[in-house]
Amino acid sequence: MKIKFYGHACIGITVNEVNILVDPFISGNPKASHIDINTLEADFILLTHAHQDHILDVEAIAKRTDAVIVSNYEIASHYGNKGFNYHPMNHGGSWDFEFGTVKYVISHHTSSFPDGSYGGQPGGFVIEGEHKNIYIAGDTALTMDMKLIPMRTKLDLAILPIGSNFTMDVEDAIIASDFVQCDKVLGYHFDTFGYIEINHEEAKRKFFDKGKDLMLLEIGQSIEL
Repeated sequence: MKIKFYGHACIGITVNEVNILVDPFISGNPKASHIDINTLEADFILLTHAHQDHILDVEAIAKRTDAVIVSNYEIASHYGNKGFNYHPMNHGGSWDFEFGTVKYVISHHTSSFPDGSYGGQPGGFVIEGEHKNIYIAGDTALTMDMKLIPMRTKLDLAILPIGSNFTMDVEDAIIASDFVQCDKVLGYHFDTFGYIEINHEEAKRKFFDKGKDLMLLEIGQSIEL
């Protein structure tokens, strides 16, 4: 399983030769100006919620790639009504896709489209594929619901927001990693806007002091699990 960071909360995942893109917000992110969305491969696009900083490039990419858009019922249906391929889910549900199993789990946030229309309830994803398991929290506060995840799944990586203001901060993300029983964390949803700028070295040190590994990838950088 290969995981690539495209900035903000956008993650690319390659598993079993299938390309998955999560929350594509690239063209509107000045820090990701070197990423050309017209070159990205996507068989599936997973959306945690409907905010613009998570869906901006969905239609452009899905139109070119014919990707299947996977999200909650309201978001998936929104794109289905526009003629895109879609697969609706909701909290607690799982589906076996060609690359592995996806479970849509609870996050605590809000979800509305840029025009203010209802975007369903926000969520995160647990993905199991190639004998590796990852948790993508989406935009969320720290929540006790996270404790349910390791009851079913032993995680190899937790992808957690750390920018504060709109989501958890670093300290809450450390607690979240305890809740999901995963000490290997990829941080995201930081530095894109002034509200969510962080001190990288301080964040890494706080995780290290708790015996955990926080990875902060450069935009375009990838890791292998």
